[in-house]
Amino acid sequence: MDKKIEFNLWYVAVAVVGVLMLQGLWRQHQLVELIPYSQFRTYLQSGQVDDLVVTENFIRGNLKNATAGSPTEFVTKRVDLVVAADLQKYPVKFSGGTENTFVRDLLSWIVPVMMFFGFWMFMSRKIMEKQGLLGGGFMTVGKSKAKVYVEHETKVTFADVAGVDEAKAELEEIVNFLKNPHSYGRLGGRMPKGVLLVGPPGTGKTLLARAIAGEAQVPFFSISGSEFVEMFVGVGAARVRDLFAQARTKAPAIIFIDELDALGRARGAFQFGGGNDEKEHTLNQLLAELDGFDPREGLVLLAATNRPEILDPALLRAGRFDRQVLVDRPDKIGRIQILTVHLKKAKLAADVAPERIAALTPGFTGADLANLVNEAALLATRRDGESVTMDDFTAAVERIVAGLEKRNRLLNANERKVVAYHEMGHALVAMSLAGSDKVHKVSIIPRGIGSLGYTIQRPTEDRYLMTRDELNNRMAVLLGGRAAESIVFEQVSTGAADDLAKVTDIARGMVTRFGMVEKLGQVTFEEAPHRYLDLSPPLFNQVRKYSEETAREIDCAVRDFVAQAFANSQAILRDKRLLLDKTAALLLEKETLTERQLREVVGEPL
Repeated sequence: MDKKIEFNLWYVAVAVVGVLMLQGLWRQHQLVELIPYSQFRTYLQSGQVDDLVVTENFIRGNLKNATAGSPTEFVTKRVDLVVAADLQKYPVKFSGGTENTFVRDLLSWIVPVMMFFGFWMFMSRKIMEKQGLLGGGFMTVGKSKAKVYVEHETKVTFADVAGVDEAKAELEEIVNFLKNPHSYGRLGGRMPKGVLLVGPPGTGKTLLARAIAGEAQVPFFSISGSEFVEMFVGVGAARVRDLFAQARTKAPAIIFIDELDALGRARGAFQFGGGNDEKEHTLNQLLAELDGFDPREGLVLLAATNRPEILDPALLRAGRFDRQVLVDRPDKIGRIQILTVHLKKAKLAADVAPERIAALTPGFTGADLANLVNEAALLATRRDGESVTMDDFTAAVERIVAGLEKRNRLLNANERKVVAYHEMGHALVAMSLAGSDKVHKVSIIPRGIGSLGYTIQRPTEDRYLMTRDELNNRMAVLLGGRAAESIVFEQVSTGAADDLAKVTDIARGMVTRFGMVEKLGQVTFEEAPHRYLDLSPPLFNQVRKYSEETAREIDCAVRDFVAQAFANSQAILRDKRLLLDKTAALLLEKETLTERQLREVVGEPL
């Protein structure tokens, strides 16, 4: 017999049996009658009940002398006997019932399950967010994590950026291109594919990038270089592809990669363990994207770094990051402009002027100046002042430069005397040498981690070049503290450790980098540690390129420079010994001497 026919016969047999069973159940149901409890009592009293089966909720029984076709069985719901006895007194039909608790029972199961499931989903999402799997699964791991700011969210323009006029002028060209990308190349030129913002930390590189997006009114994709690399192989390259794909859909747009050195480090520079580095795959994909996109599409890639010397040369070649813009520390005019922006948020006293603050803060970056204004405002608030005064700004500068005052660091009488002579040695040598920076304040109050006293000098102007004599004078000032100790106490202490390190660095620079030793000639023997915009490969292990004899000459020249500076300091302080004792005693009494108090004691000129 065919298997298909056999299967069909079995199906028919099962169907017939099922129909017969349903028919039997239906007939049985027809022979059982559901009656009220009061009718059951009537049957019982009249003797029509044959037998009974009593359960918790029902009473089932058979009827005597049932006629053909009528039900032979009955079922009724039990009623409390006391209630039934009371109701039997009245001519009323009554029956038992059960309360419908289906919804309540259903909710008692569903609600706890849903709460547990919701909590599990919430925790799973949080874990995925921390692991970079936002969106709920491994399929989203290759998606870009860039934050997208539309034009009305950026809210930063060139008016919010001060102190970097040259960099702003360079970047205004980018803004003009983004506003009108099609007509910008009418003379055959093209915009650079990438612009690299280079400069020390806190100079405003990220702020400049956001200002470009705010001025151009275009979407701004912002991401850090470290966000490209995850624990999974290939994730960084996938995120680079996704980032550029998203930016193309919203062109014209700006892609900004902050801390590019986390992604674009020179390949093979740190391969000590061998094998392929995931960062190299990500960098290779970025190089491919830079080669692949057309700047006429309206895309501009901006990046920022404070370590350009470790970037891969392939990343900085022409056709990728075509333009490097230096965002350096602001000069005095730049600091005035930056302070003018930040001082608008503070309630100032009449004696506060940006020019005076700028004179106290040479070498400060934009972030340092913003922090300075905030610290001064906090100091004024702490003393319950009505406004921020110039004294608050001076105290804030000292706190940032020298550290927090440690008045609970108690020194014995001998240590305080040594520190007082040490600091006055610095101050008197500085005030005696022509061209040295003015002494702003001298104090023997401990500050910071290891400073037992400090002498703050204030330059009269920004300096970019220094002569050999000026460097010798600077070393003499640094060694003034140790010279004072050697003259007064005929021995030296450990308090000049930081001074000696700075002096040695200056002297070694004069010998090895600045060619200021006639015997060694106009030759450099070492390179500067930081070189902005230097596109040559980084030198991680510099090889000495001179002989042992030359090395000995270098060491002797460094020692001679330091010895000469120390002799000059001693000569000045021996000549001013009475003044040194007088000012040291005054410093021990007052603990802090300002520029005006020093001038009153020393006299003008020295």
